[in-house]
Amino acid sequence: MVTTAPKYTIISSDCHAGGNHAQYREYLSDKHKEDFDAWRGKYKNPFRDLQDDGRSRNWDNDRRNGDLDREGIAAEVVFPNTVPPFFPTGVVVAPAPRPEDLEIRLVGIRAHNRWLADFVAAFPERRFGLGQIFLNDVDEAIADVRWCKAHGINGVLLPGVSPDTPWIDPLFSAKYDPLWAVCQELDMPVTHHSGGSGLPDYPNTPIRNLLFVMETSFFCNRALWHLLWSGVFERFPALKLILTEQGASWVPGVLKNMDGLYAQMVAGRIGELGVPAEAVMPRSPSEYFRTNVWIGASFPSPAEAASFRDIGLDKIMWGSDYPHHESVSPFTTESLRRSFADWPEADLRRIFSENAAAVYGFDLVALGALAERIGPTVDEIATPLEAIPTGATSPAFFRD
Repeated sequence: MVTTAPKYTIISSDCHAGGNHAQYREYLSDKHKEDFDAWRGKYKNPFRDLQDDGRSRNWDNDRRNGDLDREGIAAEVVFPNTVPPFFPTGVVVAPAPRPEDLEIRLVGIRAHNRWLADFVAAFPERRFGLGQIFLNDVDEAIADVRWCKAHGINGVLLPGVSPDTPWIDPLFSAKYDPLWAVCQELDMPVTHHSGGSGLPDYPNTPIRNLLFVMETSFFCNRALWHLLWSGVFERFPALKLILTEQGASWVPGVLKNMDGLYAQMVAGRIGELGVPAEAVMPRSPSEYFRTNVWIGASFPSPAEAASFRDIGLDKIMWGSDYPHHESVSPFTTESLRRSFADWPEADLRRIFSENAAAVYGFDLVALGALAERIGPTVDEIATPLEAIPTGATSPAFFRD
């Protein structure tokens, strides 16, 4: 009797993809193609993965699936990555549109969403797409959410709101309640990724990129307390918020601080500051976190992984960040061995696939045959990593 070693099903909660310009052009109406041709090439993309031979990993199905197969990744949550039509730079770091630019930028993200619908439909069991919206106009955002749901894109990428875009209401504004209502109605998880959206426009100095790296997590993390303190999860109890590639070890400390503030709020004051009764929610922040929020933990180091139990193992979804330079690719298995070699199998199954299946709706049965072919074995991940692979670039290998 032949038996096979048990394997893990791996779902990456953080991968990136996008069309090239020739592809995006086909998703534009004829009236926009002339403007697109004039715009094309007038941007600067800052990302290494879009400047060399690696860029085709964003749209080439054979190359992409081949890479993921070799990495043992059976399925992926797909964030945008390339330069949609009429964007000033790569989508991950592009600022929100100014009022005068909204119309043409909407043309760009809608071309991307149409491309994404086809990209997901090519391998629906392996890909979960996140549709793009802008928050400048809530009605337009709702229209885009409904279009995405109708076309097989079952999640929403939530932009941040920068302090220097006063024409866009902050995330704690009740103006967005109709948007949250539609996301809840359609069971569209709302995922908030680190990146340029939500950051201020830093002056062009030699330390600009350093400030970006230092502060991007803060400006993304604050989506948690903006939505939570404003009562969004009380008004929309079935809404799912996922915070991706923002680290994880910050969560316990922030929740402890928020719960401390909440205890003071219930008593009527925070130090010398009064708290109006309508600001006091029925439940504590940590309780809303347990019912409404998940963490997309990209390329976690051993120390980062150690924080998962404090957060709750049912709240964590592992991510690779393919095909970015800081991703664990092409050393996914080695990174998992470094961070999780001493973890129980049942805990890793939750982090590697079961939580993502519950939050995003992946079918683990449908992925089973693929995982049996490509997935790493339980024993393989349980083998401690003795040396960092030559050529590894991910922080997963260089943080404690």
